[in-house]
Amino acid sequence: MAHMTNPLATPDQLFQRRSLGALPMELQDIIFFSTQCLTQAAGLLLQLPQSVTAQANVLLARYWLVESMMAHEFSDVSAATLYLVAKLSSHPVSPRDVAYIYTYLLSSSSAFFHDPSSRPPPPPPPPFGSESTTTATASSFSSDKSNTPYLSPSGYQAFHARLLRLEGLVLAALGFDTHVALPHPLAVTYLQALDFFSFRRDGSKEAGRRALAARAVAYLNAALLSPQALYLTHQPPALAVAAMYSAARDVGAKMPECEWWEVFDVDREELGFLVVGMRSVEGWGRKMRKDMKEAMRGRERGMLTRKDVEGELRRRGLVAGDEVGNGSKMAVVDAAEEEAARRLDEKMAEMASAA
Repeated sequence: MAHMTNPLATPDQLFQRRSLGALPMELQDIIFFSTQCLTQAAGLLLQLPQSVTAQANVLLARYWLVESMMAHEFSDVSAATLYLVAKLSSHPVSPRDVAYIYTYLLSSSSAFFHDPSSRPPPPPPPPFGSESTTTATASSFSSDKSNTPYLSPSGYQAFHARLLRLEGLVLAALGFDTHVALPHPLAVTYLQALDFFSFRRDGSKEAGRRALAARAVAYLNAALLSPQALYLTHQPPALAVAAMYSAARDVGAKMPECEWWEVFDVDREELGFLVVGMRSVEGWGRKMRKDMKEAMRGRERGMLTRKDVEGELRRRGLVAGDEVGNGSKMAVVDAAEEEAARRLDEKMAEMASAA
């Protein structure tokens, strides 16, 4: 049964992350929400299965449980975890594909977190999955540079170096334990065991099955964004039961009158907590989008960056140099060091190509 369980966060880890961290809790929530959404968007454009992207979401949450959010650029951590999980799966992606997709998502022309009240964004780059993917995507990034993002050779080399470095850091921080058991298959199995798929909607059994299963999976995917870190504090059977319960209530399916969740070793208190947590994600997500827009100070779309967070902290009077209000050090890389590292990467790339 070990393959059906996950390592859970300890109370001390959760307390230290939320109470003793260098960032206010509301900023931690904004960073977590935006980065998890970025990972989901990248997984979609890379045409990765949701199981792969969801595992990347869980590993990212585990990594930030033991490491500071401000230690590295948020998008780089997202790319590294997604690349790592895809590499370990049957759907690996190349670093160049990851670089192109994240370059697009982080550009001003991206539809990521697009504000519907502003002008519509241009269409996304061609999807991945065909033999001509790399050529087509590269041409879309190099043509019409005034309207589309462009990834230069030196930019790719720098991204590639950061990607591989962060991949190693994530593995080391997690103790090389990348196992993630997802509750999605369990939810479908439990629905079948309880004969929930006999539910009829609009006179069609098939429609009822699809509606119930789709709603349960939607709750499980939304729980990946929860600020309560539900995937780090509860095992997959409990998450699956809570998603089933919420989905059945939404679509009007008749549930057993007995306390059926106890069959799956879930008590009423845990079920109630998870149901409330899952059902509150939608409203909380809308609030996070609004708060993120304020932190980004007027940008219509795009991804939150460390620079945005540092600026917000200064506006709140919480930063003096590299200090935060509680005296903790923020892991902020000096701009001069970044520039030196970039030039070194370019020089190494030139030497490698000459050889």
